[in-house]
Amino acid sequence: MESIININIEQKRISPLLDLVSEIKKLKKELNAVILAHYYQESEIQDLADFIGDSLQLSQEAEKTDADVIVFAGVHFMAETAKILNPNKQVLLPDLKAGCSLAEGCPAELLEKFKSRYPGHILISYINCTAAVKAISDIICTSSNAVKIVNQIPKDQGIIFAPDRNLGRYVIKMSGRDMVLWQGACIVHETFSDRKITRLKIENPLALLIAHPECEEPILQKADYVGSTSGLLNFVTTSESNEFIVATEPGIIHQMELRNPGKKFIPAPPESGCSCNECPYMKLNTLEKLYLCMRDRKPEIDLEEELRKRALAPLKRMLEMSR
Repeated sequence: MESIININIEQKRISPLLDLVSEIKKLKKELNAVILAHYYQESEIQDLADFIGDSLQLSQEAEKTDADVIVFAGVHFMAETAKILNPNKQVLLPDLKAGCSLAEGCPAELLEKFKSRYPGHILISYINCTAAVKAISDIICTSSNAVKIVNQIPKDQGIIFAPDRNLGRYVIKMSGRDMVLWQGACIVHETFSDRKITRLKIENPLALLIAHPECEEPILQKADYVGSTSGLLNFVTTSESNEFIVATEPGIIHQMELRNPGKKFIPAPPESGCSCNECPYMKLNTLEKLYLCMRDRKPEIDLEEELRKRALAPLKRMLEMSR
């Protein structure tokens, strides 16, 4: 009941006659703001963004922006990352409840205890984690650069990889390195049905299966290409094939279609008949919330300075090792 009341109050604050797109563009100029959006956002938000990318690209863009205000159309850890890199800029997130199952499933205090069981190991954390986890990590990585970063670590150096076990297994396979894995997983990428994807491939024999490395091993084994969100987008753009089964959050399909008119993109289905292949956190951001956060300049991301500095060091290492 409370959520319904909150939604109604929010709706009353916005006139139905308001042109949200025009108002957001106007506010962007007034605030000297930049809108950064992840590929998994709704298409109408993607179309308004100044920059669209995956976690690595968004981190790089956040690092170099000269805007006074960063409006992050993504999830909480992404906006935190922008604030870590830009302590003197205001960072806004349309909905503070836009979290991440990977981040929520890896509390810093538990990871620190886990880390203490492996003395001499360094901790490489996937960027899908909280600022507190980043602060106890040695290096951060994304799905775009995880293999590249691990390959730069001396072979006699023990590695703990957190929090995504599926990405970790993929990195082990691609790098040939043994790593200790934290047993976390993405709720979206674990929902894809091996059985239903097999049926899709039979029904669409010309379609290539492309998958994000957060997917489980049976899906990755069937995939014609495995890569980060930006990697998947680049693959379908350069591929001579015209049909693709896409095993990642379907928000990316909007960009795939924009860049590749005439090509066919089929979202990989979950095991059940639900919309579980859509990230419920990413979809919390709406055009209305984007407008309100810019109008009211909140919710704002704020971090304690000591924590921010500790989280900054492994992020900087990632950005340096990614060049």
